[in-house]
Amino acid sequence: MLFNFRKKISPRNAKILLNLYPPFIFNRIKIQSISKDFTEVKVKIKKSIWNKNMAGTIFGGTLFSAADPFIAVMYWQIFSIRFNKKIIVWLKSAEIVYKKPADTDMFLYFKIDEEEILLAKKDLEEKGKHVSEYFVDLKNKQGEVCAIVKLNSYLGNPR
Repeated sequence: MLFNFRKKISPRNAKILLNLYPPFIFNRIKIQSISKDFTEVKVKIKKSIWNKNMAGTIFGGTLFSAADPFIAVMYWQIFSIRFNKKIIVWLKSAEIVYKKPADTDMFLYFKIDEEEILLAKKDLEEKGKHVSEYFVDLKNKQGEVCAIVKLNSYLGNPR
């Protein structure tokens, strides 16, 4: 990524920088909000000529791209702000299941709950790593789930 999100950054600045990231601009992926503690992120994909496939729906790759980086950015900031700790975060794997055509703007909501944060902290202290699984729904304007992305993330201590 163009910017170093492993250093402390405000939610406002993270939102601005992410919205300037060229792959997001060209895919019409826009961060709508980031909570003060980085535990919640809301993302919108605006359907446009730049991200439509031949069927007139949003490219699967655009949907996938919108789900990719946020868990890592959230964890980097959570651990930096709350625990003054740098960590490594990788997306180990991701899987997308399409439920219906993405024929309107799409919306994603990411949340890392307190229990998961504390478990990750404990695992990092005791084992040096933590693996977690997240499911993110991609919803259309009507609130219908068009796709579900399963994200498997790896957190580790720096070497």
